[in-house]
Amino acid sequence: MTRIRAALAAAASSVLLLAACGSGQGAESSGKGPATVKISVIPIVDVAPVYLGNQQGFFAEQGLKLQIETAQGGAAIVPAVVSGQVDFGFSNYTSLIIARSKGLPLKVVASGNASTGVKGKDFGGVVVKAGSPIRSAKDLAGKRVAVNTLNNINDTTVRASIRAAGGDAKNVRFTELAFPDMQAALDKGNVDAIQVVEPFLTTALKGGGRLVASNYVDTAPNLTIAAYFTSQKTAAAKPDLVKRFTAAMQKSLRYADANPDAVRKILGSYTKIDPSVTSALTLPKYPSQVNSAGLQTLENLAAQDGLITKTPDVKDLLP
Repeated sequence: MTRIRAALAAAASSVLLLAACGSGQGAESSGKGPATVKISVIPIVDVAPVYLGNQQGFFAEQGLKLQIETAQGGAAIVPAVVSGQVDFGFSNYTSLIIARSKGLPLKVVASGNASTGVKGKDFGGVVVKAGSPIRSAKDLAGKRVAVNTLNNINDTTVRASIRAAGGDAKNVRFTELAFPDMQAALDKGNVDAIQVVEPFLTTALKGGGRLVASNYVDTAPNLTIAAYFTSQKTAAAKPDLVKRFTAAMQKSLRYADANPDAVRKILGSYTKIDPSVTSALTLPKYPSQVNSAGLQTLENLAAQDGLITKTPDVKDLLP
């Protein structure tokens, strides 16, 4: 069993105990000031709206004070939200679908980010070394490909990309590595290709890497990648808090989508991105509304790839 599935299984079996241990650690307010809200995110370009909205005062307008924590991937964030250790989280939709199929009580509260829909000009893609014999997604069959967490949206969409190119996606060997560690692994020959998102995509390409697939674009038109979510317990117990967070998040998303220069500027506050890379980044789209069609596509892929044995109703995830 992979690390991600083990983590989700553990979360499912111990959710009540964790929730008890985490009680009182969520949103708090003395009644005299803003409610402190804990949110867990991945330190990548995808979550720039959170930092930008916080900087612009959109959460303060809703009487919220954000406490931002970081994690390697969405699969690690899910148990933290379910247990009540944090109030909200950011995760790719595939991890949310897997968690929901295991009975974990999750609820999407705001959209996250989406593909640009433009092949070769997306914020995520598969990169190989300049001299690699891999020329297209089809050639990834049988190769070693690094992804940030196993059995999430990245390996699922890489498989979809391989199929779209006419290749066999069954025998791809995926290796779990944190985004910052992937380039070194590629350089050393420990993996044959890396699936990265910005800012790591631009860094890899500037370092001589070659893009062989835009896996999100290959999967579906304008694919929705991720979302902000909470537990159904929090949604039921604190509906006003969720409503205020959602309002602030939607305003943040609209602002980020309309102000790409502001997005680029905020990146230096929470990533170690080289300033020389910032201007070259391809930013994702930041839609303020959840794309249910994209969510259905990812659910179908999760079932096809055997990531889920029970298909959840995607409507249960949506607001």
